[in-house]
Amino acid sequence: MTAFAPDSLVLNRKLPLWYQVSQSLRASILGRRPHDPLRLPTEEQLAEHYGVSVLTMRQALKELESEGLISRHRRRGTFIEPGARRGAPRRLLGSIDAIVAQQSGERTTVLGHGTSPVPGELAEHFTDVDEVVTYRRLRCDGESGEPTNWAENAVRPDIAAGIDVADLERWPMTKVLRDVVGVRISRVTDTVEARLADPETAELLQVPLLSPILHYTGVTYDDEGRVVDVARIRYRGDRFSFSVTIEAE
Repeated sequence: MTAFAPDSLVLNRKLPLWYQVSQSLRASILGRRPHDPLRLPTEEQLAEHYGVSVLTMRQALKELESEGLISRHRRRGTFIEPGARRGAPRRLLGSIDAIVAQQSGERTTVLGHGTSPVPGELAEHFTDVDEVVTYRRLRCDGESGEPTNWAENAVRPDIAAGIDVADLERWPMTKVLRDVVGVRISRVTDTVEARLADPETAELLQVPLLSPILHYTGVTYDDEGRVVDVARIRYRGDRFSFSVTIEAE
């Protein structure tokens, strides 16, 4: 039986290895295509793939099993749960793969894209360009089809030139920038705040006007310190929560 092929991962030795592996594998699972196999490689094969010990791999798989993303069966192997939940709390611990995992898991529709002058509220981030390319996307639960969040990404024009819009229907913007376009991402700064649904958000997310939403802003920097992307995502308040874990040095 053919096994599911997870994405590769560049490990950051400053963060727990099991956490990085679990988040990378989580993103691969939630971003899988419908015809991809459900069976995962063995613990040993996954450990070799990620360059970690079997013990570390086992801990990562235990985390995914606790989320309901996989099930493990003695002598049969480990399998992706076809109906795995996609509305679990988002847990960020400081890695780019965690950001990718945060953004993965829903069916994405590109609502439109185009070039426009830098919006006034984003001027502080794009001080050296006059225009940005904006991508608008709606994400829905893969099982129920229910809208969960919608996103606007403002991207530098020179970076946007390398983006295939079709890729944005399969992968999160952060993954496309890093793994497809080849941007060397140095950091992503996240801000999450409570807001009330405006008319556009209420219509897209199918929630009452002025109902609570979570408004996420993610500013992505390359290794030259330039802002390459500003993401503004509106999450349904009844579907998402965010938590942050701080590890001692």
